[in-house]
Amino acid sequence: MSEEVYKNLAKFLDRMPGGFPETRSGVELKILKKFFTPEQAGILMKLTPFPEPVAKIAARLEMDEAETARKLEQMAKEGSIYRVRAGDKVLYMAINFVVGIYEFHLNSIDRELAELMEEYLPTLKTMWEKTKTKQLRVVPIHSAVASAPAVSTYDQVRELTKKHDLISVAPCICRKEQALLDNPCDRPLESCLQFGMAAQYYIENGMGRKISKDELMAILKMGEEKALVLSPTNAQDIMNICMCCGCCCGVLRGLKAMPKPAEQVQASFQARIDPGLCSACGACLDRCQMDAIAEGDVFRVDGERCIGCGLCLPTCPEEAIYFVARETAAALPANIVEMNMRIGKERGVL
Repeated sequence: MSEEVYKNLAKFLDRMPGGFPETRSGVELKILKKFFTPEQAGILMKLTPFPEPVAKIAARLEMDEAETARKLEQMAKEGSIYRVRAGDKVLYMAINFVVGIYEFHLNSIDRELAELMEEYLPTLKTMWEKTKTKQLRVVPIHSAVASAPAVSTYDQVRELTKKHDLISVAPCICRKEQALLDNPCDRPLESCLQFGMAAQYYIENGMGRKISKDELMAILKMGEEKALVLSPTNAQDIMNICMCCGCCCGVLRGLKAMPKPAEQVQASFQARIDPGLCSACGACLDRCQMDAIAEGDVFRVDGERCIGCGLCLPTCPEEAIYFVARETAAALPANIVEMNMRIGKERGVL
């Protein structure tokens, strides 16, 4: 009976915008068993991807309201559902497996889960390839913006964060996972940023700590120094910024394995190298997370691989690297709700 519950839960999560594809091995069911009891699986399947009050959910579950509130809050604390505070009201909703349930289990990830996720990653990657709209995009690092033509505010990381007063930082679950698999990264662990409601969720769940805007700027500067790709929510109003490395990040590792990563990334720019200025010093090579720079007497950027992060620009001693606008840059959703609606429609689940 419990096995059937998890199979049904997997189907439920696959109807969410982010998807949860089936595998031949059934590894996805093993993951769900680590996250949910059979009862919790049943509760989740009665939720919607929109915030609702406890009373409405309790009626659907045919359960006492106080008991429903207790169980929903426990699941929210565990990272299995999302909690939204609207004034004095507490609302709950279902969330994507990725980005969502997996990342929200930051505090409970162990080696077994890390191994299961590594096994599941190639299947998850197929979800990324199937939709034009992505959950994350790439914006240039701050020091590269000056080299970009006609930069919109939503392509400037400091402008993206300016409107938010509540900000948190948390450990990167991808680096934590790789460390559990004996593949530690020398980049800082605490580098995942959240804003507004997402920051509140992370702080309340003990996953992240509140930071000031000055500390935010210091963390972004650190990201530039450590060659981390800025991957915010794919919307004009962001909820998070992942600061990603090509050795740990599940998304970047998946992209890096593709022959044409640029086709699978939403970004407004790409780098180019002026052959008349390039001295072939190699300063840009180690900073590129996509192996997008081809060596030679002078170096060049492979346009099929460049994802427009700008990490190569500020360390070029000859100032030979510059940005060009991508003709295929897509119109940006206004917020995460619009983003999820687009993804769901593209997948045919909304």
